[in-house]
Amino acid sequence: MSKGQVTGIEDFNWEGLGKHDEIYTAEQKAELEAAYGDTVNSIAAHEVIEGKIVNKSKREVVVNIGYKSEGVISISEFRYDPDLKEGDSIEVYVENPEDKSGQLVLSHQKARALTAWNKVNTALEEEHIIKGYVKCRTKGGLIVDVFGIEAFLPGSQIDVKPIRDYDVYVGKTMEFKVVKINHEFKNVVVSHKALIEAELELQKKEIIGKLEKGQVLEGTVKNVTSYGVFIDLGGVDGLIHITDLSWGRINHPEEIVALDQKLNVVILDFDDDKKRIALGLKQLEAHPWDSLDEGLKVGDKVKGKVVVLADYGAFIEIAPGVEGLIHVSEMSWSQHLRSAQDFLSIGDEVQAEVLTLDREERKMSLGIKQLVEDPWAEVAKKYAVDTKHNATVRNFTNFGIFVELEEGIDGLIHISDLSWNRKIKHPSEFATLGQQIEVIVLEIDADNRKLSLGHKQLEENPWDVFETVFTEGSIHDATVVGKQDKGFLINTVEYGVEAFIPKNHSLKEDGVTIAVEEKLPFMIIEFNKESKKIIASHTKTFKEEVEGEKKGGAKGKTKSAIKNINASQEKSTLGDLDALAKLKSEMEEE
Repeated sequence: MSKGQVTGIEDFNWEGLGKHDEIYTAEQKAELEAAYGDTVNSIAAHEVIEGKIVNKSKREVVVNIGYKSEGVISISEFRYDPDLKEGDSIEVYVENPEDKSGQLVLSHQKARALTAWNKVNTALEEEHIIKGYVKCRTKGGLIVDVFGIEAFLPGSQIDVKPIRDYDVYVGKTMEFKVVKINHEFKNVVVSHKALIEAELELQKKEIIGKLEKGQVLEGTVKNVTSYGVFIDLGGVDGLIHITDLSWGRINHPEEIVALDQKLNVVILDFDDDKKRIALGLKQLEAHPWDSLDEGLKVGDKVKGKVVVLADYGAFIEIAPGVEGLIHVSEMSWSQHLRSAQDFLSIGDEVQAEVLTLDREERKMSLGIKQLVEDPWAEVAKKYAVDTKHNATVRNFTNFGIFVELEEGIDGLIHISDLSWNRKIKHPSEFATLGQQIEVIVLEIDADNRKLSLGHKQLEENPWDVFETVFTEGSIHDATVVGKQDKGFLINTVEYGVEAFIPKNHSLKEDGVTIAVEEKLPFMIIEFNKESKKIIASHTKTFKEEVEGEKKGGAKGKTKSAIKNINASQEKSTLGDLDALAKLKSEMEEE
């Protein structure tokens, strides 16, 4: 039909309505489809194939797999490897060759998941280094995306140094080594520390090979403990003991250093394998003793702070690293035993006098009692012989009681000077610690700082009186107060004086031995003023009486009269002695 020719409606091509004129014949079209099919891959859904990145943006990645159309994958599936670029080959999973809109649907994440276990196993067996994306933090470590598998990164395997904040690693892509796979529970454990250790091992060997005592190195504070600081020397750890941090005393290393701090240290020592390295920090500074004032000498006054306190004394820091000892004996003029804690406390600011100074040995002894007057300088005036004073009982010994008259003035009361008539086995029987007791000064030895004191001397010696009362042959009433191996002890009714009764003098008239708590008459058979010893007899009281009656005469009458007088007398007083002596004289004249 020629152009412009009008045809009837029956000849109109209804199938071609709205379509362009066909360029190719059916035969040509079939040939072209065959040729196009040879250039386009034949793909099936749910298979993993290799593709090439042809375009990458902030939101998506376009991948060519050799199909008639290209696939678009979200950029979020490539978090593990943000460095991927155009031209890189990747594995993709064909979810659908052609969706409703004719679009090829691909997934990189699913492709990784399908092949992940093979890759993870290979990485473990062949010790490959793999990349992973840190997804989040969990208890004890981090969760890492490795080939689409969630692997666990323990906190101890993040770095060679302790990690205090795990969150800083979230969202980062890092390199790892697979260290463990549990196929039963589908668990994978990875390590980043292992990569670092491998690198550090080479550095470590190099550093150890060059170590020398006295060498100064730069290090980083890796860990701080109560006893010292661990320093990372670049793969090799060394320890600065707390005593090597500062010339002055410190309570904790945190006062000097902080974590991750970089500082210079000196090598002090190391073992044969160079695995234990002792480092020093204070050694990089001059010793404070070397800069001590050259003019400082014995007798000078210094100020300082109490830094150490013990029973035997206190260490005073007069400058950082310069200390002196105040011995407890130099804290007070007092000579009785005391502890340094009675005078000073940690942190006290004190003034002291230099007693000794040895710059070579770096030792100094101090004293604080020297700052007050020595009480012994005036002891002869203040505590003259025969003067009476009150004192405090401070200590007991077998031979006496030590008392304090004032701070720094001590004296001794000998056990023999405690009582005229009491037989004291131990001074603790006579007094108690802290008790106030009256004393009299017997002797002064100012050079040796000794005072001899007495207590019994405050009263007259009753043995001068006893000598006239307890004459041999006199009879006195007494109470039996104790029994001993060789006899009995009695206490006289008149003066409360103790006497000893030998066994052979303890029989009563009926032949029975005397018993404790019995009150009986006793005859004095021996009196010794010097040794303060009285020996008496009960047996002789009745034997002497019988003999006197038989013999008669003046002697018998005298003794009988004395016995009657003693028996009838109640407890005598010192005022009665004259009357007794007069009566005795008259009877002797008869």
